[in-house]
Amino acid sequence: MANIASQEKRIHRSERERLENRRYTSTIKTYFRRLETAVEAGDAETAESEHRTLVSTIDRAVKRGALHANNGARKKSRAAALRSRL
Repeated sequence: MANIASQEKRIHRSERERLENRRYTSTIKTYFRRLETAVEAGDAETAESEHRTLVSTIDRAVKRGALHANNGARKKSRAAALRSRL
């Protein structure tokens, strides 16, 4: 454990940031699964709604730094390909 106050603060801050990044990635995975389910069910309206939400969440995660830009672009591309299967 750190003996310096600023290092203790940094440890706490990095833990908070790690949890926030995990929230973003977990949410993205959840929306992707929902999109897959909607596409498999053939529900175009739900799939469109889920896709819109997924892309918005990915953009927010990239802007915040939780995802690398290329990772976000790949996820959006895969989601668009999945949606186009309807």
